[in-house]
Amino acid sequence: MKSVRGLFVGHLIALAFGLGGLLVALPHPELWSGSRGATRVFDFGMTYAGSLHILFGAAAVFAFGLRYIGARRTLIFFVAATTLSLGSELIGTGTGWPFGNYAYTNFLGYKIMGRVPFTIPLSWFYMGLTSYLLAVVILRRRTTKLGMWPVVALGVWFLTVWDLVLDPAMAHESMPVQFWTWQESGPYFGMPVKNFAGWSLTGLVFMAVSRYLWRSDPAPEQLSAWFPVGMYAANMFFALALSLSVGLWIPAVMAVALGLALALLALRAPRTATREQALGGSVR
Repeated sequence: MKSVRGLFVGHLIALAFGLGGLLVALPHPELWSGSRGATRVFDFGMTYAGSLHILFGAAAVFAFGLRYIGARRTLIFFVAATTLSLGSELIGTGTGWPFGNYAYTNFLGYKIMGRVPFTIPLSWFYMGLTSYLLAVVILRRRTTKLGMWPVVALGVWFLTVWDLVLDPAMAHESMPVQFWTWQESGPYFGMPVKNFAGWSLTGLVFMAVSRYLWRSDPAPEQLSAWFPVGMYAANMFFALALSLSVGLWIPAVMAVALGLALALLALRAPRTATREQALGGSVR
């Protein structure tokens, strides 16, 4: 548990470091350019900050998975999420489908086949598993009668809502740096709608494949709900800060109303308990 907490704290620090660079250091070089030490920190940030929070996030979620859902489930989800998302991204950057015509810049690390940063499949993994575990906790605590598809659908919902606020900001022309660029435009703050359709489809495929191979969901009472909620909230606040910094208020409001508010339900106890749970403390 200490390793999970340590990696989660590292993830939070890396997110804050990245925000500081994007929202303070880059727009205001006069604050650091006169100091040799501060210049070194800035150079480090320009080289590594884009990938650092993703590496910490993936490590934290992987460690959490090993501890709470087991090595088998964690490895299945990791392999399915990284391989299927990488394939989707490689097809997307080569053909324009399923996301649209876009290209990654050089701020997210080494590019696989010269097109997709190695950190991108890792981000699909850690936010994908975070989103799915949120769905498990919210739905399975309240009923065991649902099949796999409602849980998968809610997991995909969480993942897509995060993208609705992240994507417009990360490629916005007002950002000091862009992490990817679009060669086509669309109605969603300059982005094509098919980007989100492709995003949802990719998440649906690897979540469904993982759940099928798992054969059953982990028991929600064995999960520490604070972690998926904290991970989701931290990454959502990162995206919110970026969106608000470039004036994208509508995606920010959508993120809070459709994502964060729903994710917080994972922290609430179920309204009703089973008869066995209700009597468990008195029949001993």
